[in-house]
Amino acid sequence: MNCDNTLWRITIDTNPEDCNYHCIMCEEHSRFSHYKESLGCHRRMPVEWIDQLFEEARQLGVKEIIPSTMGEPLLYKGIDRFYDLSQKTGIKINLTTNGSFPGKTIDEWARIIIPNTTDVKISINGATKETSEKVMEGSNFDKEIYNVKHLVKYRNEYFKKSGYYCRITLQLTFMSINMHELADIVKMAAELDVDRIKGHHLWTHFPEIEHFSMKDTPENISLWNQYVSDAQTAQKQYLRPNGKEVLLENITPLSIEKGKTVPEESECPFLGRELWVSATGVISPCCAPDQLRKTLGDFGNIQKTSLTEMMASDTYQDLLANYKTRTLCKTCNMRR
Repeated sequence: MNCDNTLWRITIDTNPEDCNYHCIMCEEHSRFSHYKESLGCHRRMPVEWIDQLFEEARQLGVKEIIPSTMGEPLLYKGIDRFYDLSQKTGIKINLTTNGSFPGKTIDEWARIIIPNTTDVKISINGATKETSEKVMEGSNFDKEIYNVKHLVKYRNEYFKKSGYYCRITLQLTFMSINMHELADIVKMAAELDVDRIKGHHLWTHFPEIEHFSMKDTPENISLWNQYVSDAQTAQKQYLRPNGKEVLLENITPLSIEKGKTVPEESECPFLGRELWVSATGVISPCCAPDQLRKTLGDFGNIQKTSLTEMMASDTYQDLLANYKTRTLCKTCNMRR
């Protein structure tokens, strides 16, 4: 793997401390988390930095920009600026949202989002109200389903009149308390005319949730593999209104023998292709939890270092060449 100074996507963590939910697995907003207390501040990226990042992204040939994946991006006061700059530069938005669509009606959000977004990833962590709201504390499952229906309806109508298609995805975290509903989530997605389901295995930030991991014991791995098989069966059985299957991403069997170690042949999907910029300007090479990715090195801050300079740095080039030897990367949930 090497870097040719051409990025595909940049994630800008604009407002990580702003969220209206308290998902139990969230590094910052879980009731088990003390992360925000340890920060001693409330991080929000200055809106004027957004212009700078879009301009550099345009020069680098970036195709997509993701507003904050920590916190709820639609609560960021500069979210309209993202979409203004998307229209101006041609760089599309890739949106991850908790599904609440705060501050506007879903139809108002749809008119802003759909024409300028490649993919809307909506967090739903169950096929039933009981399970989803147990994981995403503070959420309203019925309202989220209503929002998905109306977003899909607007997307389909916009595609018919414009020819532009925005993919809609349901995103979840794989845990023992919700994966028994995985096949039903596939069925629900098909009925909603959602394109894709994706997710990742639990990052166990807190001891209180360690037992939710589906990778911690051979028994849980076997159970996970059965859920995967059930989901793949449901994928064939329940089709979208257009007759297509719901795409399943990262929903694959695990090897009991390998345990928590990632197979050597698994590759990082991010290095050389994507970058992350924190609300304070810190540049990171991947989406691992904040404290963990700091172990990969210091990659600078946009207030002093351009993204181009960072990618050419010895620190980044060494990571590109040797990431499979790093402790974090050896057990990363994201390698494929």
